[in-house]
Amino acid sequence: MKEIIEFLDVSKSFGDLKVLRNLELHVNSGEKLALIGPSGSGKTTILRILMTLESIDSGHVMVDGDYLWHEKVNGELAPASEKHLHKMRESVGMVFQQFNLFPHLTAMDNITQPQILVQGKDKSDAKGKAQELLKLVGLDDKQQHYPHQLSGGQQQRVAIARALALEPKIMLFDEVTSALDPELVDEVLSVLRVLASDTDTTMLTVTHEMNFAREFADRVLFFENGQIVEAGDPEKLFTDPDEQRTRDFLKKFI
Repeated sequence: MKEIIEFLDVSKSFGDLKVLRNLELHVNSGEKLALIGPSGSGKTTILRILMTLESIDSGHVMVDGDYLWHEKVNGELAPASEKHLHKMRESVGMVFQQFNLFPHLTAMDNITQPQILVQGKDKSDAKGKAQELLKLVGLDDKQQHYPHQLSGGQQQRVAIARALALEPKIMLFDEVTSALDPELVDEVLSVLRVLASDTDTTMLTVTHEMNFAREFADRVLFFENGQIVEAGDPEKLFTDPDEQRTRDFLKKFI
């Protein structure tokens, strides 16, 4: 199985706060990963590093066989240029806690415009892809609705469709239900379940929804203090974790 993401001895600090400590993380192509753990344990930082929203202090990150934060210059490794980072971003899509839709664009245009601007797609091709994805996320009848006319759950589903439209090899989901009213959570998680079962896209999700993590993931990683405390099969980790710290954390959710 080919590794598509590698964190090799990666550390990251914000001031005096060390959020990642010599992290070793390997993700196979097509794998669905759930990252769980207390707030501040480094989970979201991992996603932000992969999206090139945060740099690293030391170590190396590989995405699909290429260095992410470094590049070869005259045979030597050097800090990545903006051009290199821009190229690497094409492999990764991210859906955030906040939906970040353009308020002046319809659902259809929110999904169509990035394809035209980023990928240079023909407008009719981009529109066809947007229609296909709105159908996938159950919003075929909301194509001409603006964000303010949609519920939070519907907006988040448009955001998921928008990220998928650029056909990234890796999809990142950062607490995508945390800004939603409880009754809207499951409509978004249902879409992610479908994506997990029906696509070979590599997916990493940071979540506090433990039942969802159990259903969604091929592997669950429990983080604390910037390190992986325990990783494994969801059934094993949720029913019989090896580490006492994992057991203590999970008690809050059971």
